[in-house]
Amino acid sequence: MTDISFDGRVAIVTGAGGGIGRTYALDLARRGAQVVVNDLGGSVDGTGGEHTAAQKVVDEITAAGGEAVPNYDSVSTPEGGESIVKTAVDAFGKVDIVVNNAGILRDKSFLKMEWSDLDAVLDVHLKGAFYVSRPAFAVMKEHNYGRFVFTASNATFGNFGQTNYGAAKAGLIGLSNVLAVEGARAGILSNVIMPVAFTRMTEELLGDFGKVLTAESITPMVTYLCSEANTTTHGAFSAAGGRYAKVFTGLAPGWFAGAGADVTAEDIAAHYDEITAEEGYIVPQSTQDEIMALAGLFS
Repeated sequence: MTDISFDGRVAIVTGAGGGIGRTYALDLARRGAQVVVNDLGGSVDGTGGEHTAAQKVVDEITAAGGEAVPNYDSVSTPEGGESIVKTAVDAFGKVDIVVNNAGILRDKSFLKMEWSDLDAVLDVHLKGAFYVSRPAFAVMKEHNYGRFVFTASNATFGNFGQTNYGAAKAGLIGLSNVLAVEGARAGILSNVIMPVAFTRMTEELLGDFGKVLTAESITPMVTYLCSEANTTTHGAFSAAGGRYAKVFTGLAPGWFAGAGADVTAEDIAAHYDEITAEEGYIVPQSTQDEIMALAGLFS
């Protein structure tokens, strides 16, 4: 099998000053990519900021013979997102790859959460991915090539105290899926990584078990999704401690009452087992897949 190379490719990795973002930046650079290492340098909750973290990773890359430049803008504003992409274009001429990895935590139970906790998490995770990805998408379309990786989480399955975080991460899945559809004609692929790794953001949650869930174990999946070798788009993948798995939303056949049927709640109750049966599902790749399935029932 041919080694995966990123020679001639330009990558942006947000939140790359530490944790799993750092490992992404190092591996992409080691394989030949020119990398923009973005990191505000703030705390886990998003407060503060300093330039040391991003510069240290850039220094690691250049010391190993790679090419990288730092960027210290926050992803949480449109201006910050534009500036991050401008850094890549000014330094290296284009953008081929964006790994939306920047994140913060403001965990609280639903009733104790302040609106500021919601806004901060949405601004960094969900809006931040919009703010970086849109100017990058425009550059990618000009070159008819692109790779996006959005960082979601198993918090989308449900995790106590993370309503803000889970909602933001679920939004990223929807964002990635739509970009996969819109980018297809321009050779732009978009996928989601759902990492489980021991970092400063997860050490309290994972405890001792987290020590086997290294940040480095996530990197091979992300590197592959960023590469020319990857032809998958509209995907989501879990990565944890050396286990890699597809995550998907399936649409089951369900129960069809018949065209023009006057359905009642009692009918739903009577057919609930059919409605909730999981056998025979499809994995829709666009809204059209469900429309086509529905059209078949009425034909």
